[in-house]
Amino acid sequence: MSYKVAVVGATGSVGLNMLQIMHERSFPILEVIPLSSENSRGREVSFGDIDLKVIALDDYDFSDTHIALFSAGSKVSDQYGRMAAEAGCIVIDNSSFFRHDDQIPLVVPEINGNRVSDYTKKNVIANPNCTTIQIVMALKPLLSLANIKKVIVTTFQSVSGAGKEGVRELDKQMRGMLFNKEPENTIFPRQIAHNAIPCIGSINKNGFSIEEEKIMSEVNKILETQIYIEATCVRVPIFVGHCASVYVEFEEEVDLGEALEVLNEFPGIMLSENVLEYVTPIDCQGEDAVFVSRIRQHSKNTLNMWVVSDNLRKGAALNAVQIAEELVEHHI
Repeated sequence: MSYKVAVVGATGSVGLNMLQIMHERSFPILEVIPLSSENSRGREVSFGDIDLKVIALDDYDFSDTHIALFSAGSKVSDQYGRMAAEAGCIVIDNSSFFRHDDQIPLVVPEINGNRVSDYTKKNVIANPNCTTIQIVMALKPLLSLANIKKVIVTTFQSVSGAGKEGVRELDKQMRGMLFNKEPENTIFPRQIAHNAIPCIGSINKNGFSIEEEKIMSEVNKILETQIYIEATCVRVPIFVGHCASVYVEFEEEVDLGEALEVLNEFPGIMLSENVLEYVTPIDCQGEDAVFVSRIRQHSKNTLNMWVVSDNLRKGAALNAVQIAEELVEHHI
């Protein structure tokens, strides 16, 4: 069977990757509909060798669409995601809007693909935060060795996590500084070129940012655990690729060799077993895997590791398409 699929936010970085990945993976498409705001009406986007004209979201009727991949922000998901779901279309949403609803599954297919079946409760499946995905991919196989007591994470996140405008701001600042122009910032709270900003999103009364809260809550929902988690999220001046330094503390001793073995066998993980080898954001651009390197052990019940992934692919578009694949293969 083939499916009519809408991509909401089709002109954005993640939306374009969704179209590309569906074509790469030969998703069973009957028809694909690129949707965006009125400002993008009539623009062309590529689906393989085919150029598709973008349709304004305001004008679209979801009632005869099987699946809609949303990547246009929480406000759009609130209004149009609900509308699409109520019209009978299954929504796979990349924003944070639906993630904390207990009736809506939060899915990383390699980990909890079986939860896709819960879409029937509200016709919605939530895609996790980009950094959460790569962290849980690295944690899940380790749970087969022992219960995890504590996780301390520091992330280093690329500007593409803030969309095309974030990429443009870094590019503009770096080009301007070559000619001694004073950098202007509108997307980020401080200059991002040649800088690091230890805050992504607003900060709550407890001192944690919105991005940090997402990681701390989403990890346990996906893994169905009660791990104590602390996160520090930093925006860094690279275009694509999120990194995470992850400290894991177990309730009992864990053998380093066994940890390497279970990570190496887990689908979607690319492991560098040699502690002297490591993966950088440039290495992972355009790749689907989550790369784990620099695994080391200070004590028998702890592990440290460096986790890197292309945030536009596995961190967003690829994971959403994998959810859609799980949906059509087993559930509709």
